[in-house]
Parts: sequence; structure tokens; C-alpha cells
Amino acid sequence: MTIVGVALSSYGLITGKSGMIMPYVLLLMGGLLLVMGLNEFQKRKPIAFASLLAAGFSLFVGVYTL
Repeated sequence: MTIVGVALSSYGLITGKSGMIMPYVLLLMGGLLLVMGLNEFQKRKPIAFASLLAAGFSLFVGVYTL
């Protein structure tokens, strides 16, 4: 997921179409943060809550801007 997000971001910066690609990058990063947050939650680490909040915000903004 990270590689696809970096590739899309790079493509957007190179072609100048970052406004069109950013919602998809935000959705990918939100999914990545969600997976990381759930993984950390299983390990009972305190960073899990922040990761899940960031994932929710990123997913919300990604869907809202589509």
C-alpha cells in the first residue's frame, strides 16, 4: 500500500495533476494507518488510538474530496 501511495504521489507531482490524485492517495494512506492501528491495538500499544484517529480523519477527507 505504501509503494502505491508513493507512486501515485510522485506521479501527481511530476504531471501537475496532484489535485486529481490526492483523494486516492488519502484513501490509501487512511487504509494503511487503519491496518497499522489495528496491528498496534492487538499488541496493546498506546500509539494505536492515535493511528486509528488519523486513519478515520484521512478516510473521511479522502471520501469527502472525491
